[in-house]
Amino acid sequence: MHRTVAQFFRLTPLKGRRTIEDDGCVTLDWTYGELATGLACYRRNEFFEAHEHWESAWLRLHEPEKSFLQALIQLTAAFHHLQAGNRAGAVSLLRRVQRKLEGRPAHFGGIAVAPLLAEVREWLHALESDGQPTPPAFPEIRPGECNRG
Repeated sequence: MHRTVAQFFRLTPLKGRRTIEDDGCVTLDWTYGELATGLACYRRNEFFEAHEHWESAWLRLHEPEKSFLQALIQLTAAFHHLQAGNRAGAVSLLRRVQRKLEGRPAHFGGIAVAPLLAEVREWLHALESDGQPTPPAFPEIRPGECNRG
């Protein structure tokens, strides 16, 4: 029996869905399951909890979504380290996040990557510079749609 990717993800225990549009655009469903719960935790600055929810979804994904979600998980880990006073750990993880996001299109997996990457760079610059104030808010993970046409 042939199943579409969307049907496969509905039949597996992944709590968060993925669809592939006719134009090849991959979108993860951030409104449902572990992805949605993790996003809500991230937006409340509950980084450890966001990490835990997203990791359970990450274990069931395949490339290229797997490495993309790994970047977001590392983002949560970076800010968890920062909250715990581990600035060096946060910087190291943010560098990894930056490298993983740099190769992505402006929108990927249902997320607006370009503004997220810009905010990660802003945080890195602040944390690596002596006396530079940190941005007023953690990077925002915004919904984004693939460019069509």
